Amino acid sequence: MPRPPTLLLVRHGQSEWNAAGRMQGQTGHVPLTPLGHQQAAAAARELAGLHPGALVSSDLRRAVQTAEHCARATGLPLTTTPALREQGYGVLEGRPSVELWDVVDWTDPHWSAEGGESLAALHARVAAYLEQLRADPPAEVVALVTHGDTIRAAQAVAAGLGPAELPAVTPHNGSVTRLALP
Repeated sequence: MPRPPTLLLVRHGQSEWNAAGRMQGQTGHVPLTPLGHQQAAAAARELAGLHPGALVSSDLRRAVQTAEHCARATGLPLTTTPALREQGYGVLEGRPSVELWDVVDWTDPHWSAEGGESLAALHARVAAYLEQLRADPPAEVVALVTHGDTIRAAQAVAAGLGPAELPAVTPHNGSVTRLALP
């Protein structure tokens, strides 16, 4: 069995909907802002210094735009996967986030909006993808360009925690989080 890879989790740069305070979820067309491109370029420079051997991104536009910066900085080819998408919020996507505090049951990992995805489903999706990486790692160090909730789910999976125990803190846009898989 190959040694589990070390993961470098890159959260995408600020998107237009981050800046506007709108719930994004799996809405695919939202691009980065100019600040988001600056954050992505800074993350790419940091990533290049960590020498990943593979680069995989969520297939959502904001992540792909961030990953393109990372590909240029590292010289790595970019592959995408829907497994790294953000948690889906279904009918709530596009709405102002502040409107959702009284709508979303943040305490129930099995709650989902109509057409959306629960934290439990996100956790299971991320766990399955990380298991694939463990079984067949493309490199010893793998950069994954993804989203805040997806990073929190990966952190929980790596720590052996369930979907009700995701870390409370979401990494900042354009950040790089190192994660060792057990």
